[in-house]
Amino acid sequence: MDAKIYGHNHSPWVQAVLLGLHEKKIQYTLYQTPPFEIFKIWGVYMPAAALDGNSWEVESSKILKKVGFNEVSEEDIRAAQDAWKGVLHRPDNPFKFFSAWAHACDLNLPFIKSLMNSFLLSFTCFYMFLLINIIKVRFKLKDPENFGDQYLFWEKELLESEGCFIDGLNPGTRDFLLFGVIQCHSSLPVPALKALQNDKRLFNLRNWIHNMHVRFKDYPHLYSGEFFEPNLPLPKSSSFLQRIFFYCGLIVMFLAFPITLPLALLLMKKAPR
Repeated sequence: MDAKIYGHNHSPWVQAVLLGLHEKKIQYTLYQTPPFEIFKIWGVYMPAAALDGNSWEVESSKILKKVGFNEVSEEDIRAAQDAWKGVLHRPDNPFKFFSAWAHACDLNLPFIKSLMNSFLLSFTCFYMFLLINIIKVRFKLKDPENFGDQYLFWEKELLESEGCFIDGLNPGTRDFLLFGVIQCHSSLPVPALKALQNDKRLFNLRNWIHNMHVRFKDYPHLYSGEFFEPNLPLPKSSSFLQRIFFYCGLIVMFLAFPITLPLALLLMKKAPR
């Protein structure tokens, strides 16, 4: 099997798909900017995958099922989404938010194309920054009293598991979804990450992270290695020139606000709910 994947490794759901492909040892091409056939249907919504030359499709759990992993229940999907609480804190410091994206441009493209993609990636970053802040203002969501509570479902699942992973002796879809969320929290640390590190109730979950680190020690998109044992190196950073092109693109996005804002809002409406 060969795969084309669109998405950015700051997304937990993109991470879930990439982890599954890594586990299956499936070669893939990763696009950080959406191919036109994706952009015209879903905008910058991610992840999207085209497997063995078939048409593009979205939703990480469905993609993982096509790859050969187990189907998951709606309850499990909701629990993974609940574990993502804290994501609204990512843009609290805009400079750190933009810097994190700037350091995560594509390293696997020819020189000129990598610079152009870094420039274009700034729109996706602008879109995400806008989306999160709109959600914060519109829905006025409050932090939970204890971010550790959002992981208790998974602590229970690990206690009941017959192996050292959530799905048993080998990692499955649920492992990838939750570990993807943890990569997201680690790529730009939020309060939910501190709870995961320090909450005494989450002993088994931290052991599971240890086991996932051992299993995915050569996975190239691992951010949690900085915060959990065994410590592992961060993903390779973009070149200085890539970051310059990214920031130039970001400046253009804000200067062209009368155009980029309506475009971003239009694309938000195109995204699947």
